[in-house]
Amino acid sequence: MSVPVAGAAAASADAPSTLGSAPRVRTGFRPEIEGLRAIAVVLVAVYHIWFGRVSGGVDVFLVLTGFLITGSLMRTLERDGRIAFVAFWTRLLRRLAPAAAFALGGVLAATYFWLPRSRWADIMSEVRAAALYHENWALARAAVDYLARDAAPSPVQHFWSLSIQGQFYVLWPVLLTLAAFVAARARLPVRHAVLAAVTTVLVCSLAYSVWITASDQAWAYFDTGARLWELALGGVLALTIHRFDLPGRLRTVMGWIGVIALVTCGLLLPVATLFPGYVALWPTGAAVLVILAGTTGSRFGADRLLTWRPLTALGGLSYGLYLWHWPILVCYLYVTDRTLASPLGGAGVLALSLALAWVTHKVVEGGTDRLTRPARRRTPVWSLGLAAAFLAPVVALSLAWSGQIAEDQRIRREHAGEPESYPGALAVAEAGAAADLEELPVLPDPADAKMDLSSHHTEGCHVNLNSTDLVVCDRGPADAEHTLAFVGASRTAHWYPPVAAAAEKHGWRLVSFTKSGCQFSTDTPYRDGEVFTECQEWDAKAMDELERLRPDAVFTSSTRATPAGETIPEGFAVRWLQLEEWGIDVVGMRDLPRLDYQSAECVERGDPDRCTSPATYSQAPSDPVADADLPSNVTTMDLTRYVCPSGECDAVVGNVLVFWDHSHMTATYARTLSPMVEEALLEATGW
Repeated sequence: MSVPVAGAAAASADAPSTLGSAPRVRTGFRPEIEGLRAIAVVLVAVYHIWFGRVSGGVDVFLVLTGFLITGSLMRTLERDGRIAFVAFWTRLLRRLAPAAAFALGGVLAATYFWLPRSRWADIMSEVRAAALYHENWALARAAVDYLARDAAPSPVQHFWSLSIQGQFYVLWPVLLTLAAFVAARARLPVRHAVLAAVTTVLVCSLAYSVWITASDQAWAYFDTGARLWELALGGVLALTIHRFDLPGRLRTVMGWIGVIALVTCGLLLPVATLFPGYVALWPTGAAVLVILAGTTGSRFGADRLLTWRPLTALGGLSYGLYLWHWPILVCYLYVTDRTLASPLGGAGVLALSLALAWVTHKVVEGGTDRLTRPARRRTPVWSLGLAAAFLAPVVALSLAWSGQIAEDQRIRREHAGEPESYPGALAVAEAGAAADLEELPVLPDPADAKMDLSSHHTEGCHVNLNSTDLVVCDRGPADAEHTLAFVGASRTAHWYPPVAAAAEKHGWRLVSFTKSGCQFSTDTPYRDGEVFTECQEWDAKAMDELERLRPDAVFTSSTRATPAGETIPEGFAVRWLQLEEWGIDVVGMRDLPRLDYQSAECVERGDPDRCTSPATYSQAPSDPVADADLPSNVTTMDLTRYVCPSGECDAVVGNVLVFWDHSHMTATYARTLSPMVEEALLEATGW
């Protein structure tokens, strides 16, 4: 996803009026670019709405931004000998910020009326990130956060590309100014120096993009460094396009190849999982071909389509259409509980997006343009003030909203220590307790359930997907009679609160280290189809630590439950045998069922009784260890009945939210399991 720069096609490319023998438009206006923007934004919207895919239109917008901005800055350098940074930046803010702020204000309103409270905190944070042009980094961090991977899409997720462009606007005039400074000192033509600088960025960024995409595509997708080459490609084209003297027929063919390549990119390539490495040369190359083809004057040229008046008019609305289509789609999908739009519903999303794009263009952009039409109102101070007048209320409202969410969280936490009102699993353990229980607001609040994590997480003992660090947290007396190691993935880690409570009560030493997505196993781990090397490195360190520590027992998972079935992976048993050789016992906890729904969001919809799924959705009818030949050092526990009583996994048990997503217990519910875990641990260990 990307955002087309408002009014960008009105800027002239840095080129003479003729590129070949065929007639060309002799003004600075490039009408075919406006048509190209229209096709790109329609592809982005259509692919999102009806196919749930990424089209490659993002890459076209980035190339066009680099092409137009580089050409504009180069002309300024050659004309004035310098770039007025403040004037350049504030002028861009004046053009882009009002429409963006208007759309963000619409997102705030839609969030309040239609989206669940469980998502409010994240959305407020991302609205500020979007307004301050660093949304791409917020999404990059979330993309590598295992605990956030299943989160619903943010209604401002598409602002990541606007953030990259904003960072480009800050960097580019500085880069070109430094190149001009070097040219003056070395007595070189300024254009040659700028071309050398931009080409260097292109080569270095592309090399980095290929490397980081191969090693961590989820991060690379939002990484400015991995995307900068696409903008630099447009810059190189702007600086060299005047050197191309291509025959009219060749340009006609090039134009159609570019258009066809762009339209088919999203159909033929899984853009979301391959980009932005070398594969992104497909759509960026398509954009370059269209720009080089230019206006051929041929009745068979692609520019006949690209300069068609309805298409160029749509190109003028492309910024607004891009801003509005995504949040409208996110709200529609949530309200209708769909993953893809229906034909009629999608048409409604597109129609409403176009209507709001027109309002944004005419009222917001047109209004700010009329307001600043007098020359005295086009100063940097006026431009900055106008941008702030739009953005400041959005940032202030999101901050105030976040503050209120934090206060609500604090109040709920105060009530979490009332076991008679919020017994959680105790309502299952104590016969009849559930029947007499007064129905109260659910704890934790679904709005902040994602943050209801144990001290094991908040103190950094649990490491994320990308980390290979072994963070060892050691609690309890060093000379304790018994030492228990707590090792595994995130679905082991959610048992930490009751295990820690038992260790503290009985004076055990508890040494814990866990990692997202990394099973305590010798099986080769995979992540997104690739070998999960970070897990392999972490697991080797974990074994070294266990060999050094030689605890009395290791607490870990005994099975792995997924919708494909519940098994005892072979690598689990191999690890247990290795521990047996070191004289270490294993306490295996049966993996809890996964849900076929998102727990917090389901409760937020207003009817928790409908939020349930059978334990057999991912668990076997009986614990697989019952029929397994386990090593003699292994004892297992199964507390599923306290989490999914009677074989049904309800979202709320004893007024407490059980899972905060579809597979991880809230720390609040886990704490209510303390008596049952303590009893099971004592029986399993004999301590």
